[in-house]
Amino acid sequence: MKNNSFKNHVSVDCVILGYNEKENKMEVLLIEQKEPSKNSTHLYVPQFALPGDLVNEEESLDAAAVRVLKELTHVVGLRLRQFFSFGDPMRVKQEKDKEWLKFYRSDPDARVITVSYYTLVRKEFIIAEPGSFAKNVVWKNIKRIPPLAFDHNLILKKAIEDFRYRIYENETARQLLPKKFTLRQLQNLYEVVLNTEFDKRNFIKRIKKDTDLIPLGEKQMGVLRKPAQLFSFKTK
Repeated sequence: MKNNSFKNHVSVDCVILGYNEKENKMEVLLIEQKEPSKNSTHLYVPQFALPGDLVNEEESLDAAAVRVLKELTHVVGLRLRQFFSFGDPMRVKQEKDKEWLKFYRSDPDARVITVSYYTLVRKEFIIAEPGSFAKNVVWKNIKRIPPLAFDHNLILKKAIEDFRYRIYENETARQLLPKKFTLRQLQNLYEVVLNTEFDKRNFIKRIKKDTDLIPLGEKQMGVLRKPAQLFSFKTK
């Protein structure tokens, strides 16, 4: 007969993906974990992690995700998309995570099932500060992500796969571009999201077939080169 006395906890983890248009790169907001205890007998190696925490009793998943971002990064008001759940029994049992769990969790050996969320933002609109058990908050290029706590590299990978897929539905571009943009800006975004390069003529030919794209009777202002035409997306 199987023993069903083990405990399961539910957590939420949040992936904040920021578009850095100036440098044309995608970045993710990570927290640097605080040291568990100055009196620890073990050598603790600080890790970067996605903002996350256990779901409180009688707290909804969505409410927990909003709370996590506010408590750990002081970021509020983001539109979060629930995208995947992670339940590997070993996901919080790696040696590198044990010291942190022993200090911050009342039941460090419990299995944790996490529901993950992500959001897309323009990086310059986000002012993040460390809070709760975060020592620091940092933006990292998604092409150069270090080993993260728990299974957070896998969670980030899944989030990136999802938002790359959705760029073809214009959802990514709607969230990351200004309301009025040039085709060059749109191409730059597609290239950084999909991690590829497009031939300019082929890209323009293809993208102009998009029925959601509206050419405006306006051009760029305040540029040294020849001003480009501006476009927008149809309002849903």
